Amino acid sequence: MRERLVEIIEPGMNRDIISRFYDLFMITCIVLSLIPLVFKTQVVILIVLDKVTVAVFIVDYIARWITADLTHKNKSLWKSFLLYPLTPMAIIDLLSILPSITVLSRGFKVLRLFRAFKVLRIIRYSKSIKRIKYVFIKQKGPLIAVVIMAFLYVLMSSLILFNVEPEAFDSFFDAVYWSVAAVTTMGEGDIELTSTIARIVTMASAIFGIAIIALPSGIITAGYINELNREKANYK
Repeated sequence: MRERLVEIIEPGMNRDIISRFYDLFMITCIVLSLIPLVFKTQVVILIVLDKVTVAVFIVDYIARWITADLTHKNKSLWKSFLLYPLTPMAIIDLLSILPSITVLSRGFKVLRLFRAFKVLRIIRYSKSIKRIKYVFIKQKGPLIAVVIMAFLYVLMSSLILFNVEPEAFDSFFDAVYWSVAAVTTMGEGDIELTSTIARIVTMASAIFGIAIIALPSGIITAGYINELNREKANYK
């Protein structure tokens, strides 16, 4: 019984009509669950739509939880049952469900932020996103190095600017905000820097930002192409 349940709820069972229907049904529920998020006023139909889709998500979450040992065959029943809520997709599923529980959302308004996490559930049913996930896993070393380099530069430039032009920033967070905007070449006109040192840091940030954007883009693109080539080789 549980084995059949896994075959149905796990995506990618192309030869199983019921499994394909379930995938399509879940994708439809995910899309429908996003509709209430684009309206400020919650009318009855939007509230009902939210409750129904969340009920579907809860059933899906429970079904995946009680069959966790079958999808992770190298783990025991109890170990799989205990560890499943800590897996990335299970956390996303749970965070997308909690904000729609009235009692919790009233007590913790911050939970409403996680309503947008519903869109991340689509990751489970997208082959392209799965490829990108594998790329991130395989290329995590170079990507982490780029992130650390960017973090250190943002921290250094923020400290310099906060001490060179303290009157331009109300807090250190404002300096970090400016540095991130400069490094990503987004640019913000709400903070004006006038000193020579600040302008030099601004120019350096703009130049450094090009590399920060280009490096991970190149790493991810190369990894994605390699993943496609690997799939083609396995298919042959």
